[in-house]
Amino acid sequence: MLQIIQYQKTGEMSVANLTPPAVDPGYVVVRNIFSAVSAGTERTSVSTAQASMLGKARSRPDLVRQVVANARREGFVATYKKVQNRLDNYKELGYSSAGIVAHSGAEEFKVGDRVACAAYGHHSELVLVPKNLAARIPDSVDFDEASMTTIGAIALQGVRQADVRLGETVAVIGLGLIGLVTVQLLKANGCRVIGLDVNKANFELAKDFGCDLCLVSNGDSLRAVRAFTNGFGTDAVVITAGTKSNAPVELSLEYARKKSRVVIGGSVGMDIPRSPLYEKELDIRISTSYGPGRYDPVYEQKGTDYPVGYVRCTEKRNMEAVLDLLAQRKLDFKSLVTHKIPISEGTKAYDIITGKTRKRYLGVLIEYPESAGNKEPLSLPSIRNEASRNTESKAVIGFIGAGNFAQSYLIPFLRKSNVRLKRVATRTTVNAMAVAKKFRFEYHTTSADEVMRDSELNTVFIATHHRNHADLVVAALKHRKNVFVEKPLAISKQGLASVLAAYKESSIAGNPPLLMVGFNRRFSEAFKSMKSFFDGRVEPMTIHYRVNAGSIPKNHWLADESEGGRIIGEACHFIDVMQFLTGAEPTSVYAEPIDASDGLGVNKSVSVVTRFSDGSLGTLHYLANGASSVPKEYCEVYCQGKTAIMDDFKDLLLYQDNKTKRLRLDRKKGHREEVVAFLNCIESGGKPPISFESIYLTTMATLKIEESMIKKCPVSLP
Repeated sequence: MLQIIQYQKTGEMSVANLTPPAVDPGYVVVRNIFSAVSAGTERTSVSTAQASMLGKARSRPDLVRQVVANARREGFVATYKKVQNRLDNYKELGYSSAGIVAHSGAEEFKVGDRVACAAYGHHSELVLVPKNLAARIPDSVDFDEASMTTIGAIALQGVRQADVRLGETVAVIGLGLIGLVTVQLLKANGCRVIGLDVNKANFELAKDFGCDLCLVSNGDSLRAVRAFTNGFGTDAVVITAGTKSNAPVELSLEYARKKSRVVIGGSVGMDIPRSPLYEKELDIRISTSYGPGRYDPVYEQKGTDYPVGYVRCTEKRNMEAVLDLLAQRKLDFKSLVTHKIPISEGTKAYDIITGKTRKRYLGVLIEYPESAGNKEPLSLPSIRNEASRNTESKAVIGFIGAGNFAQSYLIPFLRKSNVRLKRVATRTTVNAMAVAKKFRFEYHTTSADEVMRDSELNTVFIATHHRNHADLVVAALKHRKNVFVEKPLAISKQGLASVLAAYKESSIAGNPPLLMVGFNRRFSEAFKSMKSFFDGRVEPMTIHYRVNAGSIPKNHWLADESEGGRIIGEACHFIDVMQFLTGAEPTSVYAEPIDASDGLGVNKSVSVVTRFSDGSLGTLHYLANGASSVPKEYCEVYCQGKTAIMDDFKDLLLYQDNKTKRLRLDRKKGHREEVVAFLNCIESGGKPPISFESIYLTTMATLKIEESMIKKCPVSLP
């Protein structure tokens, strides 16, 4: 399929041939007929990517602060590599489209339904859209006008936030695409409308849509606005302009009457002067995109609707309202369209909106051929990439899930190990293509099943979200493939039991596939040196491991209950380190949490005491309530007159016989070493880097932490 993408490092635009998206439950795959270019939003995005590194930094000071903080934690070199990796990717463009359902994973839709798509409505022949961001198109509405539904929903949400009433006077600052739709909606609502813009180009069209007065947006317009409103000022102002200037906000405060509303929908400067705001007691409101539900993963991705009695106008219901107004001919989108550009020439649209091609434009649509080929059954082929093929390595690798972590800490070491990278599968088509191109995989796809079915491929790396780990491990073992899965191995006892059953079944025939979990810390210089320091001990160890994990936002994917939570997702690392240091099995755990500071359980702080079969005792303090300036990890071990202290992988202090030895470390946590150990085992057929029994017990102990917190008592491992 063809899709418009942009390379984030240079800003280069291209129309790429990508693999189709896989179908998920609660989603639909839509064959686009038209998609709309949102000139303001997309011009800003494209221009930022095309800027120099200094220009990128100036446009996103918030990200610069994150980079500086990361450099303090991980060092300059590691941070630089991480930033370069983020930039060495491609971005999907577009968010508003219309087409035909090609495959449905949602009961609400069937194949052949005509739908408008929001957020996921990229400039692509096929798009994967969650059910709450797709709305049926009435028969009387054409695809070209329906493709602008999301843009209409943005305007409608701004009008709703303005809370206008019949007969009120409203100023609209910015008469671009969204501004002209806003004018139409306000007129349909019985308002008097003043349209303002720094450019007169769209004044005539605004008047055709019923705008009562059009003015150049500057200080000279204040007298005309006062005259038009009999000296009172406007009942509301809706800002739909896109500019870094603070002028629209400053002018809106002058236009507005006392105790009225100012709605900021466009991306503008927001240095709001206090005096006019205070003197008039103005109500400043932000209009968030298409409406309630936007940026809420429970609504958008999981498909959980808000009750209509409490949230009358969600983003989907706003889309449906726009489509209904189009059907009634109370909105005119066709008059807004100035260009229709075939997808094969899609980059021309960006030449127009960025000014490279000097043409007057308003509504720019990307058109997709509605041909017989557009009605063929959906298939998920792999796309062949230009890649060198290593026929000497015994490891022929498929990679499932390749986000930022995998691209920074796993795949680079595979590439350097000179193995054969055959297939990579990710959820999004653009990411699959980008990873394949960057690391020279032979094929890319969105289908994990396709990786599993490849008989030539003997090794699978799994780095997806946590909820998928156990199922994918079971599938790989059933296909007799070696498996490296990022932690955790499983997020539930049922998942762990299914992995155990699959591993036992694969062992019946002898020579079971190799199973490895990404417990990287035991492979680090810090903990290998610490273990050597205590060689020959005959007494139990006392281990104290403090993790200053910090808080995460409640909408972070790791905070999702279906992902198992932070304790199951991360505590397993530290249980594994304790197992590695003691060389003993965990026999019981006792966990006590403190109440989460956010009241939601997302940022839970927990103290866990783990007892081991040799009498050793390990205490883990996993903390989400500490200062971010404190280093993340700190481990102390006491045993037989010796003490070892590891300080955030920077220093290792070894105390013995009134002597202190300091080892300076490289901050590395063993990611390269664990990958190399796994690959060496495949090549040599030697002993697994971590035994299955150890992996199983670490995972079981981690699951028991949750059980202990619920029961409020120690819990033994079976």
